[in-house]
Amino acid sequence: MTTVAVLGATGSIGSQTVEVVRAEPDRFDVTALAAWSSVDQLIAQAQELRPDAVAIGEPDLFDRLKAEVPPNTEVLVGAAGFEELATRADVVVNGVVGFAGLGVTLAALSSGKRLALANKESLIAAGPLVRPLRSVPGAELIPVDSEHCAIHQCLRSDDLADSQRHLEKLLLTASGGPFRGRKAADLKNVTAEQALEHPTWSMGPKITIDSSTLMNKGLEVIEAHELFDVPYERIEVVVHPESVVHSMATFTDGTTIAQLSEPDMRLPIGYALAYPDRIGTPFGAIDWSQAKSLHFEPPDRQTFRCLDLAYTAGRIGGTAPAWMNGANEAAVDAFLSGAISWSGIASSIERALERHDGAPADSFEAVVRADRRGRECVRSQGTSRGSDV
Repeated sequence: MTTVAVLGATGSIGSQTVEVVRAEPDRFDVTALAAWSSVDQLIAQAQELRPDAVAIGEPDLFDRLKAEVPPNTEVLVGAAGFEELATRADVVVNGVVGFAGLGVTLAALSSGKRLALANKESLIAAGPLVRPLRSVPGAELIPVDSEHCAIHQCLRSDDLADSQRHLEKLLLTASGGPFRGRKAADLKNVTAEQALEHPTWSMGPKITIDSSTLMNKGLEVIEAHELFDVPYERIEVVVHPESVVHSMATFTDGTTIAQLSEPDMRLPIGYALAYPDRIGTPFGAIDWSQAKSLHFEPPDRQTFRCLDLAYTAGRIGGTAPAWMNGANEAAVDAFLSGAISWSGIASSIERALERHDGAPADSFEAVVRADRRGRECVRSQGTSRGSDV
């Protein structure tokens, strides 16, 4: 029986992890759960799964949680509680949103645990901090993300330990978002409601806006660089609107290996929980008796400028990805509030990145500072509903 800690248990990744555990009750035992503030949902999960310990991020909710979880369940609080639970299971699922998840990543890997990682900040903003911890004995980092899970599986086809010797390039697939095929001139006056109408995935507002600008794919490029140690010039993005091919790897002999499934995040979650084995529940299985067409096209980099901004930040390195990530979050917030236009998201990030101070990512504090400075650079630009900002 594999013990599992689900941190960020009440969010999308955490809730779907619980679904996987329900489907495979003889394989996985949830021994720890944590949520930042959704105490009612956390209590319900604890009453069903009866973990050894739970944690709540908001101190004001501690007494309520303590009173309603099963007897003998230990209750922890705050970021320190999350990090403590990250050392107490065979597999740690990090579905925590934002920088609170970085401490979980560092704690799990430092303790030699398998980390099922869904927290983007851990690699985008703090890749240099995470990288050396992957060599801790017992530590494993398995991505919980459809694209990076796909690449992980593709590389297994060529002996993961030596896949770099034969690897030519990685290809990350993108749905293209709600504005695929439209030009910059067509997008001057798009609304937040239009940008939130994703054609394939059901996601939160921030990542849905990132999908509309292709920033989500740019962030995934940085993640792929950190996860698989592949240079940026050998990581490509291809638009694939059906979202059935989740990513690909091309090898030196011309072979391209792809991973295909219906869009279902429970598949990469189950893959990370069971690795190097596989679960027996066919999440995302394709019905090949039905007619199906798959389409691919290059991204429109002139209209969707955020993609190249992410490449630029990744190549600069140091704290530039953290700076850009903070700038992007501030720009998305400004767009959702009506302060700037959709095209202003890229313009705001570009101006913020030009002000990056070149600091190295040599500490947690440096990464947090870069994130904060990126946000400040966007907020200091003011507001406008014009085509550029």
